Amino acid sequence: MQALYAMALKPIAETLADPNSYGFRDARSCHDAIGQIFIVLAKLYSAQWILEGDIKSCFDEISHEWLLENIPLDKKILNAWLKAGYLEKGKRFPTTEGTPQGGIISPLLANMTLDGLEKAIRDAIPSRSKVNVIRFADDFVATGSLKELLENKARPAIKSFLDPRGLKLSDEKTLITHIDDGFDFLGFNVRKYKGKLLIKPSKKAIKAFLDKIRETINSMRGAKPEALIAKLNPIIRGWVNYHKHVVAKKTFGYVDWQIDHMLWRWAKRRHPKYKDYFKKRQRQHSILAWKLMKLDRETAFSFANRIAA
Repeated sequence: MQALYAMALKPIAETLADPNSYGFRDARSCHDAIGQIFIVLAKLYSAQWILEGDIKSCFDEISHEWLLENIPLDKKILNAWLKAGYLEKGKRFPTTEGTPQGGIISPLLANMTLDGLEKAIRDAIPSRSKVNVIRFADDFVATGSLKELLENKARPAIKSFLDPRGLKLSDEKTLITHIDDGFDFLGFNVRKYKGKLLIKPSKKAIKAFLDKIRETINSMRGAKPEALIAKLNPIIRGWVNYHKHVVAKKTFGYVDWQIDHMLWRWAKRRHPKYKDYFKKRQRQHSILAWKLMKLDRETAFSFANRIAA
């Protein structure tokens, strides 16, 4: 039922959506948001100050009253979804605020709740102040030519916009940063180096990725090499595909070295002849191009090529 109502509501939401909102919308992605950030910050005369916005528990704290008054849906149906509660360990818990837990329509309702934020910030700051707003779901950044404008104009405007919706900015996580110091957004670090804008994978994203690889390898200490490869392949491929569009050559080299080291320790632990698991790389940028012991030559070559690709 939520899916059917979402299909009817989506054209209205697209009509009312902020121009630079990129989360949970058709034909838009994280990379579109990062591309827009590059467009507005890459030039020498671009804005130098960035407000990094963080909304406290956005999906969980949206006002039910505001949703019922402003979302063009059947009020009875919408109210039933909002008040349905959720089950955990056989016990029902009521929901007095926020969008339906795990509901198909929740991202659409959250987007419609935050639509208008871009206009509110633009109206609060003079037009010549290089103001731009880029939002992905409940994460957003706002740019400006002066720190004082973002602190004294944009921040109060955001607060006034969020209050009726039952939402608040996180004082600890909402920061105003100079572009030369850089900021993290959607797993990327955006920063200018001597006037040149470079976008790289963030340190937090790198650490989280390597932690996941390490956890996966440690959980398969006794597994066969082909099973480990099958487990690591989609993790590595997904992370690399997400970050390959930015300045990531050095990062990929570092990550490659770290994974090789983890696999070396895995092989050493699994078998005394651990050197037989590895071979000299034939391609400079191959990842995990290693020799599989106890497999026929054709199968080993196939697995190694899958990893290298």
